Amino acid sequence: MQEEKVTEKIADVVKDDIWGTIQEALNWGFHFGKDENQIHITVGLVLLIVVSFVIASFLLKWIRLFFTRKMEETDKLKFISVFKFIKYVVYIIVVFAVLSFAGINITPFLAASAALLVGVGLALQELFQDVIGGIFIIIDKSLLVGDVIEVDGKVGRVIDIKLRTTRALTRDDKIIIIPNHKFIKDTIFNYTQNHRTTREFVRVGVAYGSDTKKVEELLLESVIAQKGVLKNPKPFVLFEDFGDSALIFSIYFFITDSFIDPRIKSEIRFRIDTLFRENNISIPFPQRDVHLFTNQSNTDSSVNMAED
Repeated sequence: MQEEKVTEKIADVVKDDIWGTIQEALNWGFHFGKDENQIHITVGLVLLIVVSFVIASFLLKWIRLFFTRKMEETDKLKFISVFKFIKYVVYIIVVFAVLSFAGINITPFLAASAALLVGVGLALQELFQDVIGGIFIIIDKSLLVGDVIEVDGKVGRVIDIKLRTTRALTRDDKIIIIPNHKFIKDTIFNYTQNHRTTREFVRVGVAYGSDTKKVEELLLESVIAQKGVLKNPKPFVLFEDFGDSALIFSIYFFITDSFIDPRIKSEIRFRIDTLFRENNISIPFPQRDVHLFTNQSNTDSSVNMAED
């Protein structure tokens, strides 16, 4: 009997003194409002939010590691960029869930948040479009690091894809920052989406009367020795048109790095000019034949009037 009394006393001490003290400490805080609209910001609520954040952060980290364990480094970085956006949304949901669980009426917060989000959404509409565009790019892989693209007449090699913007290095070694919404709204040329090989050409005109077969031979010779031009598929020449002042030819060839194609084309043009000079084939400049017609009767009348 004595042992049972001791046990009961210990239980009462734990329940009334120790647990009661803990409850008082957890309930300490600030209280606003009255009756049903009263809001309690207590130590217990803050601890509950912190613990919820820690648990949510741990779960999100585990989910991220689970999905990225077999991804390549570039895909992993893209997934992490999208996952950061998801993480922020989850944290907001956790906060509202904890507040609701603690007995706080979150309806006014939701109403105010909805109105605020509408205003912010209208003000930051383009920003959200950039984020959505970045998510689409990362998910469907319509754009990859290393791709050569043309945007607004500028050619660049993609060096970084982020959630809001994409950075590309132009042929002038300048960085162009492209908002991601342009990739879902505008037409973008991707030179290397399907494969790295692209077909390029150099057009040239020769004088009428030139040996066309010789021209074809020299044009092929100009690209065969060119560094960066593929042997297969083979280059070929097209006799494109009879121009106003020249016979128009184009030499077509294939390269694996379209980012440096202006330099390759320049070297080919230098070689074409040298070969044409050595073989007496001229590249004519635009010219026109002008015929002057005079009215003979008007001229005679003017002469007769002058004599009178």
